[in-house]
Amino acid sequence: MSTASFYDQVRQAVAARIPVALATVVGGEGVGAKLLVLPNETQGRIGSDALSWQVEETARTLLADEQSETVTFDQDGGPIDVFIEVFPPSPTLLIFGAVHVAQPLTRFAKQLGFRVVVTDARRVLATPERFPEADEIVVAWPDDALAQIEVTPSTFIAILTHDPKFDEPALTGALATEARYIGAVGSRKTNEDRRERLRAAGVDDEHLARLHAPIGLNIGGETPEEMALSILAEMVAVRHSRPGGPLTTAQGSIRGQVAATAD
Repeated sequence: MSTASFYDQVRQAVAARIPVALATVVGGEGVGAKLLVLPNETQGRIGSDALSWQVEETARTLLADEQSETVTFDQDGGPIDVFIEVFPPSPTLLIFGAVHVAQPLTRFAKQLGFRVVVTDARRVLATPERFPEADEIVVAWPDDALAQIEVTPSTFIAILTHDPKFDEPALTGALATEARYIGAVGSRKTNEDRRERLRAAGVDDEHLARLHAPIGLNIGGETPEEMALSILAEMVAVRHSRPGGPLTTAQGSIRGQVAATAD
């Protein structure tokens, strides 16, 4: 496959929101060799079958972490440096509950590049007039909504209802998916009671450990906009595998790779 064909494939995958990685040998034997890594296949080749497999596995890990990186692989003929550039799909924010906080959350998330889906069984709340920035509005109960919406490892879920008949089915369904983030509103007491009910319904502790509840970072938010900022800040921290604490106490690099490179 020609170099142009590799980049054509990358462009097509990005346009279709399909995760893709392109690995290129930049040092050592075989400079310029490429391997394209798609969800269910690879194209091209880097060195031996064993090396191609190593590169593929590394690329899939970096793609899941949304991190491009140059990786050195030790081979009999000497080390080989491979630049693995990842192109993850833009994240999706799935909001359960077309409540007041959902409005600024939708607006802020769109500004950060999220595709936003708002769902609520209450037709009077889930309207284009209330959510003009939303990419999709689904009027359905949580079970039906989850059956209609594709949830992937790049999906972030915010459950904003304060009603067990909405939020608990949403939580049960969400925890059975591969969503990157699942958060739910409510006080500590509300969420402890909710966890007990979910355990009684058969949800195990491993799944419950994925739940961010109360949702958001502790910034003392009171207005819908402040609460939306808190929620989105926690999502961004999770997306970049950061703890979300103050930078004054952070260890190591305080910026992502792209920003650090620019420095």
